[in-house]
Amino acid sequence: MNRLGGAFVWLAAFIIVPYTAGSQDMTAPAQSLAERGKYLTDAGNCLSCHTKDRAVPFSGGLGFDTPFGTIYSSNITPDLATGIGKWTALDLRRAMHQGIGNDDNRLFPAFPYTSFTKIAEADLKDLWAYLRSLPSSSRASQPHELKFYVRWRFPLWGWKLLFFSPGLFVPDPSRNASLNRGAYLVQALGHCGECHTPRNWLGAPKKDRFLAGAKLGEKTRAPNLTPTRLKKLSDAELKDILRTGMTADGDVLSESMAEVVQNTTSQLEPQDLDALIAYLRSLPPLPEEPR
Repeated sequence: MNRLGGAFVWLAAFIIVPYTAGSQDMTAPAQSLAERGKYLTDAGNCLSCHTKDRAVPFSGGLGFDTPFGTIYSSNITPDLATGIGKWTALDLRRAMHQGIGNDDNRLFPAFPYTSFTKIAEADLKDLWAYLRSLPSSSRASQPHELKFYVRWRFPLWGWKLLFFSPGLFVPDPSRNASLNRGAYLVQALGHCGECHTPRNWLGAPKKDRFLAGAKLGEKTRAPNLTPTRLKKLSDAELKDILRTGMTADGDVLSESMAEVVQNTTSQLEPQDLDALIAYLRSLPPLPEEPR
């Protein structure tokens, strides 16, 4: 999984986190919402994508090379001029669940709303509370450097019609609570499929190859996360890799995945890490993506 969690797709501008109602207490103190939001933001790997300068987290500016040009992550601090300070909760909710910005423009799907549309309403509320609690940064979002044929947004209506299925995550009644939690972490918050699922020539994930691995660049690949590959590792070995970024024989994960481990998987509660692994084990084994 690379740092953008979707940088192999089209271009993106915003990683914003709206809110929605859910099972949590809507009258809970703001600080408790922000504290829960911090954990959810970690699970979503927002820091890795939206931070170029670690001294100013979430201020954007990180560039990602894609087949469509270079895109730069945006400032998602509450700054009124350069961040998301003027966005409303409704604006953010539309961005996350529908891929529509506060200016009514369609967002490029490198912002992984194709996964974030599944995030629960209450979790979005907490995520939004945390983002609103961040220190503001005046760093302006850098314009993308795109190839001429992908600089317009109007064709996105067709892309979304073909490839975007909005809707909240629905638990599978045939699965237990742990497997459903793992599915939610992988499919929605963690948006693992954005990097680990191969894409077609229009940058849309191949749904029948979910998590089968993908090419991310000339020399970078996201590995197959189905049991085809994971069966070689025990649960204990997988946990160690996701907590430390190192394999049992001393190999170190690539820089991008090591950052995912540092900022995301190592921050998960033990029961969430167990649920994530259990869900990956339950997937149908798919052959490796051809090189």
